[in-house]
Amino acid sequence: MINFSELISAVEITNKTNDKIAALVAYFTHAPDKDKLWLIAIFTGKRPKRPIPSGVMRKWCIDITNIPEWLFLESYSTVGDLGETMALLLPEPTHQIEKSFSEWMQDIVELKAKTDEEKEAYVRDAWSGLKAQERFIFNKLIGGSFRVGVSKKTLVNALAKYSGIEANQLMHSIIGNWDLNEITFDELLQGEHINYDNSKPYPFCLAYALEKELDELGDVKDWQVEYKWDGIRGQIVKRNNEVFLWSRGEELVTEQFPELVDAVHKLEGDFVVDGEILALKDNGILLFNDLQKRLNRKNVTKKLLQEVPIGFYAYDMMEWDKEDIRAQPLSFRREQLEKLFNTEATDNKTLFISEVISSENWQDLIPIRVGARAKDSEGLMLKQKASPYHTGRKKGDWWKWKVDPLTIDAVMIYAQKGSGRRSSHYTDYTFAVKKDDGLVTVAKAYSGLTNEEIKAVSQFVKKNSIEKFGPVRTVKPELVFEIAFEGIALSNRHKSGVALRFPRISRWRKDKPVDEIDTIETVKQLIHSPN
Repeated sequence: MINFSELISAVEITNKTNDKIAALVAYFTHAPDKDKLWLIAIFTGKRPKRPIPSGVMRKWCIDITNIPEWLFLESYSTVGDLGETMALLLPEPTHQIEKSFSEWMQDIVELKAKTDEEKEAYVRDAWSGLKAQERFIFNKLIGGSFRVGVSKKTLVNALAKYSGIEANQLMHSIIGNWDLNEITFDELLQGEHINYDNSKPYPFCLAYALEKELDELGDVKDWQVEYKWDGIRGQIVKRNNEVFLWSRGEELVTEQFPELVDAVHKLEGDFVVDGEILALKDNGILLFNDLQKRLNRKNVTKKLLQEVPIGFYAYDMMEWDKEDIRAQPLSFRREQLEKLFNTEATDNKTLFISEVISSENWQDLIPIRVGARAKDSEGLMLKQKASPYHTGRKKGDWWKWKVDPLTIDAVMIYAQKGSGRRSSHYTDYTFAVKKDDGLVTVAKAYSGLTNEEIKAVSQFVKKNSIEKFGPVRTVKPELVFEIAFEGIALSNRHKSGVALRFPRISRWRKDKPVDEIDTIETVKQLIHSPN
C-alpha cells in the first residue's frame, strides 16, 4: 500500500502527462505483478463492489474521533472529499500494517461477505495501522469511488513505454474481458486473451479550428464540405467477419452499441471507416445527454435500445479489402466509401454516409454554416479533396468551422467548493434565469473565470451565503454572468424544461443588474433560433 500510495501522490500533484507516465513506469518497474494487475483493474473501472456504505464508515469515524456531527460536516465541507476528511480526522496510527496493494484489494473483495461486526473490526484496525495518506487511499478503495487523474490513454502510454508494446494493442488488451485471478501481468500485456490483428484501429485524423479567411483557402471546388456532427467520434473496423468499434479516446466500445455491430455485419468486405456515433430517433438527432445514457454500459437493455437508438454517420475510409488507403486523396477515399454504403445491404436506419454540401463559392456557405444548428450540427467541416488521412493534426488540410456559441445572462444562486487544488475556493456554480416572479436553475458551470475572479467570487459567497446544504451554499442572487453553450433542447429531466450543451462562463457581467437577466421564455426561444 505504501508504494501505491506514493504513486497516487505523484500523479495527483502534477498536471504534466509526462510526469504521470514517468511515475507509472517507475511503479511498473518495481511493483509485484499482482499489484500491477490490480492497478490496471482499478484504473480501468474494474473495481470491486462497495462492501460498506459510506454513511456507516462516517458514523464509525465520528465514534472514534468523538467529535459532534456538525463539526464533521463542516470539516467535510472544507475538505470536499469524504475519504480524505475521515483520513485527516482520525487519530495517528498505533501500529504499521505491512500488506501489499493486492493483499489489501483481496481483503476488500472478501469483506463483502463478512458480518457487520467483522467489517467494523477490520476497518477500525486498518485505520489504526495506516498513515494519513495510505488511510485516505484505503477509504477511497473501500468506498468504491476511487478516482485518480490518470486517463486510460495515459495508463496505456505508460505501459507502452515500460513494455515496448504498441499502445493500441495494449488498449485493446486492458479493455477486453480478463480476470486478474486467471491471467498474469505478462499475459495481459501480450494480449493472449484477444485477437488484436482483426481489431487493430488507426490513429484518428484531427482538424484545427478555422483560423483563415475563406478566400485564403483557394477554390471552393478543391474542398469537401460537410456538416460537423456533435456525437462521439468512432472508428468501425470489420475484418474476417469480426466487427470492432473504437472511440477517439482509443477505447473499445463495441459492446455498448450492438445495433451498429449488427448493421455492419450486413455489409460485404473488410474495411475501416471513420465517422460519428449519434443518438438518432424519429429522423432527428437526440441530445448528447441522451447519447451518454448508452456509454460505459456492460449490458444494454431492450428498453434503452428503444429509447436511445444509435446511428453512425460515416465520412471517411482508411482501409478497404485489407489495404491501407490513408495515403490516397480524400476524393478517392470518399468514392470507396460511397460504394460501400450505397448498397442494398446498408441498414438505412442505422448507417448513413455524411452529406457533402455543394457550393459555387465560399460566400454561399456562410448562411449554411449559420443555419447548421437547425440541423443539430455544430457547424461545417472543410476538407481538402487532395488530402491524405493524416495521423493526428496537420494544419491546413482539415478545418472545423463551428457556429458561434449561444449565450444567455443568468444569475448565480448556488456555489460549491472545488476539489483538489481548488478545494479552498468556490469554483462550481449554479445559475438561474427569471421565471414568473422567481428564479429557475438553468445551468451549472465550472470554467471560464480567471484565478482573480474566482477569488473575488469566493469572497462574495462567504459574505453572502443564505443557506447551507452540505457543501453547497445558497447565495444572494446578485452576481450576473454571461453563460455560453453549444446547443439547447427541451428536457423533461430539468426543472427549467431545457438542457444546455457544454455550458461555461463567458464573462462576468458586472455591468448588468439582476433585473435584466434572461427569462426562461427568452431562453426557450433559442431552441428554434438558427443563431
